[in-house]
Amino acid sequence: MEWKEKKLVKYIEKLKNCALTKNMNQDSLNSFLSLFHEESWPKNTCILCPEKLSYHFYIILDGRIKMYQVDDLNGKEITLFLLTTGDVFDLYCLLDGNKHTVYFECLDNARLISAPMEDLRAWLDENPENYKQILVYAGRHLRLLENFVSDITFADISTRLLNLLLRNVNEESQNLELINDLPNKEIASLIGSTRAVVNRHFQEFKENGFIEISRKNMVIKNLKLLISLIADKKNLNSY
Repeated sequence: MEWKEKKLVKYIEKLKNCALTKNMNQDSLNSFLSLFHEESWPKNTCILCPEKLSYHFYIILDGRIKMYQVDDLNGKEITLFLLTTGDVFDLYCLLDGNKHTVYFECLDNARLISAPMEDLRAWLDENPENYKQILVYAGRHLRLLENFVSDITFADISTRLLNLLLRNVNEESQNLELINDLPNKEIASLIGSTRAVVNRHFQEFKENGFIEISRKNMVIKNLKLLISLIADKKNLNSY
C-alpha cells in the first residue's frame, strides 16, 4: 500500500464519526481528504491571528482545542466551544470568506489535518452534494451555541455547571469525558463564571455525594442524583 493510501486509511478511520465526512461516498471522501496534510500542535499553542484561519481549514484528529473570545476592555475570557476529534475550524471562514475574530488554544498536544481554504472551496464547487454535510455539522453547532446562550442568559451558575457536567457524560459508559481533567479555570470559562465560584460549587457537589474530584480527574459517582438536581432546579424556576 502506498504512503498516500495509508494516510487516507488512517484519516478515514480516525474521522469515522466526524459529522462532516461520515456520510460522504468513498470517492468523495478520498478526494476530500487528499487535500489535507497533517500538523502537530503542542499543548498551549495559541492561534491569535484571525488571518491564519482565513487561509486554512482544520480538522482535529487528536486532542482538545478551545475556541474562545476575550473582552478587550476587562480581559474576561469565555469559551464558545471545546473542540476535539472530528471537529473542524474555521467553518465561518469557509462559508463566507470573511475574517473571523476568534481565538484557539490547545489544551493537549494536538494532531490536526489542514487544507488550503481556496482548494477546499474549489472542491465543494466540484462536489456540491457535500454541502449537505457542512449544513449538518453547522446545524449541530448552532444548537450547541443556542443552548450555551440560553444557559448564560437564564440559568444561575450552579445550574450551568450541572448542565455542563451532564452534557459531557458518555451515554454508553456513563463516564464524564472531555472536561473530566480540566482545571477549574477552564471549566469556569465554559460557563461564563470564575474559578473561585466554580471551586465553591464543586465543594457543594462533593458534599452532595454525586461527584468525586481528585487532583487530575473528576468522576460522576451518582448520575441519577445529578439528573435529579437539574430537574429540581427546572421545577423551582418554573414557579
